Amino acid sequence: MLQPGKTKYRVSQKGKSRAKKAKRGKTLVYGKYGLQALSERWVKSNQIEAARKVLLRHFKGKGKIWIRIFPQKPITFKGTEVPMGGGKGDVVGYVFPVKPERIIFEVDGIDRETAYRAFKEVSSKLPLKTKIIEKNES
Repeated sequence: MLQPGKTKYRVSQKGKSRAKKAKRGKTLVYGKYGLQALSERWVKSNQIEAARKVLLRHFKGKGKIWIRIFPQKPITFKGTEVPMGGGKGDVVGYVFPVKPERIIFEVDGIDRETAYRAFKEVSSKLPLKTKIIEKNES
């Protein structure tokens, strides 16, 4: 699973959703086809890994994949029946807070039909609504 190698602080605050849309990462940069988020959710590292495996299975050694998100926000959990106080819980995993219009995956080097089939299956592995976009050749 994906997780950062080193962090400045062990845990972080939840933060607020200030922006309604993504400020960066909204356009295709590397590949010809991409998967774009339409809703706002936290994507866990194991969900990104499951989606990556689906893409690899569809590509069969051809093409190239770019993962445009990386989970670096730690999520903590205090066990059940733990009394109040005593600080924040232990880190149980990492997430990436995805905003609408953010590109999640990009692919290149495969035909359109394969890319659409792969992205349709990948979108079922993610907890948010997505759409498939294509780079305009101009």
